[in-house]
Formats: sequence, structure tokens, C-alpha cells
Amino acid sequence: MKSSVSHRAQGFSLIDILVGLTIGMLGMLVMMQVFLNADASMRSTSGSGDAQTNGSGALMTLQRELRQAGFGINALPQAGCNLQLRTGVKLTVLAPLTINHAAIPAGDPGSDTLLLVAGSAGGSPHGDVIVMQPATNVYAVGTPTTFLPGDLIFVEPKLRPTPCDLQMEAVVTITSTPPNLTVATGVAGSTNGTLINLGSAPRILAYAVRRSMLTVCDYLLADCADSALVSDESVWLPLYSGIVALRAQYGSDTTPAPMDGQLDVWDQITPGSAADLRGFSLHCSVMRVLAARLAVVARNEQFDKNVVTSAAPLWAGSATAPFDLRARSDWDHYRYRVFQTQVALRNVVVLGAQSGC
Repeated sequence: MKSSVSHRAQGFSLIDILVGLTIGMLGMLVMMQVFLNADASMRSTSGSGDAQTNGSGALMTLQRELRQAGFGINALPQAGCNLQLRTGVKLTVLAPLTINHAAIPAGDPGSDTLLLVAGSAGGSPHGDVIVMQPATNVYAVGTPTTFLPGDLIFVEPKLRPTPCDLQMEAVVTITSTPPNLTVATGVAGSTNGTLINLGSAPRILAYAVRRSMLTVCDYLLADCADSALVSDESVWLPLYSGIVALRAQYGSDTTPAPMDGQLDVWDQITPGSAADLRGFSLHCSVMRVLAARLAVVARNEQFDKNVVTSAAPLWAGSATAPFDLRARSDWDHYRYRVFQTQVALRNVVVLGAQSGC
């Protein structure tokens, strides 16, 4: 006789299922956290790469322009004069470099503006003497072959006028016999003065940080002093994004006259400004600026929910021209990189100490 054995049904209990679900959910939470951390790290790394690229690019652009600043306009008699570029547009206080020029609209809070001027001609920066003026718009010079039609020129009178107002205009025609240059208007009474050639493509560029971008305005194409145009990207052309601050200082020779051509101080005292109380003439003050140092701050665009920057970045000029990013309410939730340099204004330095200054 066979005995029957009862077998209990095999399977998962409710408790087994709940435990399994709990373990699975914990595993998914861990994996999600790892994924989020990896994604945040990747975006932070990518943002740092963008800040590195934009910051170094911005600094290299400014450094390149600073090295050219003053080319062709570094003669003492013209320094600090006003240059009429065209009808209605005047450049005041002509200088290789001007920090926070009075005519240039301010950029983002806590940033400086730069105005850089350089010629493009290959002739002497001291110009060509006007030996005769057959007509108001005709100048006879010793070496007319150093000029070309379309070159932009201005007359530097034999005696520096007061006020020193100069007029830029283009060369229309050139003849070698007689050695004459013809312009559209001309300046009467220019005999024994000097004709300064800026070349066909001088650079008169204003730089400013606007809407967290390094922007540039070309004075030869637009009126960079017009505050109504600061939001026009066809006038203030964006160059690099993620740039939140720009600071600059002059390196000046402040030795009592005569100057010795040695850099004595870093500051933001612009020649001819209300703060310039050193007692030098305007043109000597301009020629005493021998170098510039500047810094740009690039921001990592990755917002962090935690405070990751407790203090504004520092640079070599922080003691007197610090960075201040507090105009942005969430500034401390971003990471920043500082790029800085010092540049000798070689087109001024090459002239050495100026006699009479």
C-alpha cells in the first residue's frame, strides 16, 4: 500500500517580493546618483574647458592689439590732441591706450573699457614735413612715395595749437612731379607743419565687457561713443562669451621732469583726466605711459546649487583695481578663471625718455 505525501506549493511570498523591490530601488537610486555625479562632473569639466578657451582667447586678442598700440602716432607733438575722424565723430585725447575713456560708454559693472589706437603705414611715425602748400587741399612733401591714395592722414602744425584739434582725411591723389598730395578739404596755413600718415587701415578700437561678452567697436566704422548703440551687435561686435570682467592699469614713469623712461607705478590715472594731478603737460603725460597690465575673468557656465566661490578672483592689480562680481546676484554659484598679462607699449618705449618731459 502506497502512502500519499502532500507537497506544499513552491513560490515567492509577499515579503520576498517587497524585499526584492526595496533592494532594486536602492540599487537604482545608487546608480542614478552615480550617473548624476558623473554628468555634473562632465559638465563642470566641459564648462572649465570653455572658460579656458574663451579667457585665453580674449587675453591673446587684447595682448596682440596692445603690442601694436601707438604705431604711427607716437610722436610727442601729437600726443593728447583731439582727432576729428569724420563729421560728427571726434576722438579726444589721442593716445596709444586709454583706460575708461570718458567718451566710451561703460561696460558691465566692475569692468573697465579700453581704447587702442594704431596706424598701419610703413613710413616714419614723425611724418613728412610740408614744404609748401600750393592750395588748401594740396600739400607738397619731401617723400610723396611713402603715401598712397586712400591713406588716412592728418596735419600736425609746426606749433602745437591750443586747443590741439586735428583733422583726419584721406589722400585723393599723389604726384611725384611736383611732389604733391591732394586731399578733399585740407587745413590752411600748414606750411612747415608735418603730415602724419596713418595708412589705409588704422585701428581705433574700443573694447568693453557687455552682457558677459568681450565686445569690440571700430571707431572707423561707427561712433563708439554713442550710448544708444551699446546693444547693437553690429556695432559692438561680440568676440568671446563667458567673460564677466576686464580690469586694466597703466604702467607710468612718474619721475619728476626730466623723465627717465623707467616704469614707476601701476594705476588707472588717465592722462588729462580730473584725477591727473601730477603736473605734467598733457602730451608728456601721454608719453609717460610705458606699459599696461590687464586681466580678464572667464566664468564656467555650469551653475552650482551650492556656493562654490566665496570671494572674487584676484589679480596683480587687486590692491587698487579689484574684481567685483557682486552685481550678479548668483555670482558665487559659479567658478571662475583669471587670465592676466603685462605688455610694454613698445611703440612708445622705443622713443625713450622724451626731451622736455
